[in-house]
Amino acid sequence: MKVSEVPIYKIPESVLVIIHTPDLQVLLLERADHPGFWQSVTGSKDAVDEPLSETVCREVKEETGLDARAYQLTDWGLTNQYEIYPHWRHRYAPGVTVNTEHVFGLLLPAPLPITIAPREHLGYVWQPWQEAAERCFSWSNALAIRELPQRLK
Repeated sequence: MKVSEVPIYKIPESVLVIIHTPDLQVLLLERADHPGFWQSVTGSKDAVDEPLSETVCREVKEETGLDARAYQLTDWGLTNQYEIYPHWRHRYAPGVTVNTEHVFGLLLPAPLPITIAPREHLGYVWQPWQEAAERCFSWSNALAIRELPQRLK
């Protein structure tokens, strides 16, 4: 990435990656900056022209140590827009209050060991999809996990 492409502010376009197994176990990560807040892999684009699939692969690698290219990655064609929490708005350009999130699924053959990024996460857990959906603090993350059984039909 060229220095001129590095944003001063976060880009309000992100990915949400539901990492799961064929038997519907879902990976959740506990946020380091908010203990008790559990989520799937998520992250913003690094450049406006960064392809979403590249954002997914980068974020999965950074947050789990997994190479998303080695597994079945699916763009769910699902987009959510939500208001950025006020305590995180300082990361975005002045006046930016809405983020657009693109949902992807990453199918792994079984629950795999994860290498978390300690700066970002405190731990991880594999849970059945229903329990994982209940544990998520984000409504869009919980909604995506609840769609998982239909996505695998």
